[in-house]
Amino acid sequence: MQIDLTGRVVLITGAGRGIGRTIAEAFAREGAEVVAMDLDSVALAELRGESIADLALTCDITDPGQVRDAVATIEERYGRLDVLINNAGINAEGPLESFDPELWDQVFAVNVRGVLNTCQAAIPLMKRQRAGRIINAASFAATIPSVDAAAYGASKAAVVQMTRVLASELGPWGITANAYAPGMIPTAMNGFAALDEEAASAKLDQLSIRRWGAPGDVANLCLFLASDLSDYITGALLDVSGGKFSTQDPGVAWHRG
Repeated sequence: MQIDLTGRVVLITGAGRGIGRTIAEAFAREGAEVVAMDLDSVALAELRGESIADLALTCDITDPGQVRDAVATIEERYGRLDVLINNAGINAEGPLESFDPELWDQVFAVNVRGVLNTCQAAIPLMKRQRAGRIINAASFAATIPSVDAAAYGASKAAVVQMTRVLASELGPWGITANAYAPGMIPTAMNGFAALDEEAASAKLDQLSIRRWGAPGDVANLCLFLASDLSDYITGALLDVSGGKFSTQDPGVAWHRG
């Protein structure tokens, strides 16, 4: 089944690389007008050059003024904004006992305040339309955090709660808000691809579908959440982790054979 998003205006933050770029590619294939937002102007130029993004905006999402200007540009060009995908995020690791408070603030500035900034800029436009989709990147870490990754886990848990509140606050205007929780998808940020065979096998034993996730798995979920097929879904955290820890030891079933 093809999800037709022809003509819908979709803003994707952190679209320059990794999962964000894959999401942008998926929406472009479905006919959407993709607005790519990132700090990396070179990556944005590549998206424009490859006709993935119709509009590319260099923007620091931690700066509310820059975000408001970006959304104003979108409104001026298209007159609408149908989908906001808050994909951008950062991680920083270290034990809480000695964690740098400035680094903690930086993680929250991007992962939480950045989402707040984009939502605050986009919501008035969506309200005028009486329609819209807000799709926020959380993480499996919002449910089960990792040692030395408290800042990331706490920030993503905050995104989940923010999304739930948005869902109720915006429901009267026909706007839905959902979050998605990727599991183990090898990216430059997490280092899964660099694990040796033994360490990788131990990680994969946590999954009911015993393979690494792919950026396309996340993009497919975003397509669904942006489409009319998800009209009655809001305030949800949707897991896209291959059934991570759906039981205490999913790997038992795989090793049994």
